[in-house]
Amino acid sequence: MGRKYFGTDGVRGRVGTEPITPDFVMRLGYAAGATLVARDAMPAGERPAVLIGKDTRISGYMLEASLEAGFAAAGVDVMLCGPMPTPAVAYLTRALRLQAGVVISASHNPYDDNGIKFFSARGAKLPDAVELEIEARMEQAMACMESAKLGKARRVDDAAGRYIEFCKSTFPNDLDLRGLKIAVDSAHGAAYHVAPNVFHELGAETVGVGDTPNGLNINHEVGATAPEALRRKVLESGADCGIALDGDGDRLVMVDAEGNLYDGDQLLYVIARHRARNQDVPGVAGTLMSNLGFEHALGRLGIALGRAKVGDRYVLEMMQDRAWLFGGENSGHIICLDRHTTGDGIIAALQVLAALRAGDETLAEACADLRLYPQKLINVRMPAGFDWMADAGIKSAARLAEAALDGAGRVLLRPSGTEPLLRVMVEGEDGALVAAQAEAIANAVRTAFAG
Repeated sequence: MGRKYFGTDGVRGRVGTEPITPDFVMRLGYAAGATLVARDAMPAGERPAVLIGKDTRISGYMLEASLEAGFAAAGVDVMLCGPMPTPAVAYLTRALRLQAGVVISASHNPYDDNGIKFFSARGAKLPDAVELEIEARMEQAMACMESAKLGKARRVDDAAGRYIEFCKSTFPNDLDLRGLKIAVDSAHGAAYHVAPNVFHELGAETVGVGDTPNGLNINHEVGATAPEALRRKVLESGADCGIALDGDGDRLVMVDAEGNLYDGDQLLYVIARHRARNQDVPGVAGTLMSNLGFEHALGRLGIALGRAKVGDRYVLEMMQDRAWLFGGENSGHIICLDRHTTGDGIIAALQVLAALRAGDETLAEACADLRLYPQKLINVRMPAGFDWMADAGIKSAARLAEAALDGAGRVLLRPSGTEPLLRVMVEGEDGALVAAQAEAIANAVRTAFAG
């Protein structure tokens, strides 16, 4: 049975258009709350409780109130922590022994999008079965508990401090960041009041980028999806490196002192390479988009690369199935299960910095044996319901591209899990050939859609 509302990372869309409307989100909160009440047998006189966090989008105020009303109507207590990174909500849900955590965020999307994503009591993404149960309850009429059984709400005043200490605890006790100047780009997002403090309290001098949110500027020309601002700041300030997060703080890219950019594949390689010196690292979970050069470099270390579907939930599932500790996406979602239950940009950055400090290396030196192959990704807007897999022209263009690559690359076509797009990716050793073949396939896709 397919999911109607939940995508690869919760429920997401344009604010004011269903499903991101006050009415829908209130019903979603009620359905999630009713599911918790049905699933969790609480001691007499106690109610289930959830934590709600959000990023810095202006719509977060409205959606937070709607969720709070829905949960309260279902008889679920609500704890509000305000703007906090997504992985912070996962941690705090577990640390406070709550039944679930909810994040109001559209991650790296523009400010006029928003979304709702859930964490279980263990700080992990909800299983498909629970999401399906919530969706089934969405089809039922919303009810309301009698007044004596309604949920209550309160603020968690020390949420930021708790999370900062947790992040710092993942960094080795015998290391520090003294002597380093680090530019920290928070994307005008949820980590703006957290991330700089983590690195500063470990000894680094920090330089701020994207740290003045106003509700409308989240991810705008800053953050992990627009790292040029960080690159400029690193070069202007003479920083040793730069760290860029996305709007909800679960994605990471870095820049070295020379302004070179390092993506998720490279940073995950640095972590795995370092860990493999002191422990067994049989494999790393990546995705269909993980670079072929990354796979080859891991192979030279005796580490296998598993390719999951795109989406950090699928990476996590592979890690759990294979009992692997490390995984991630080239977009910058990096999961270290020996440190946290979910992807965390701040914690991933700390693991990279720990590897560099322990090895007395720069990012360039740590990645010297990793050569990423050129990739060309083209997003083509896809009409709803179009069966692109059955189109003869698209299939022919893909076959021709594979023949041109002659075994020295890959072709990947996949629909976006959050937007009406078909993603066309070609990868290989010859950058010019890769770009030409990607454009040829994209043109075939556009022709098919136009027809």
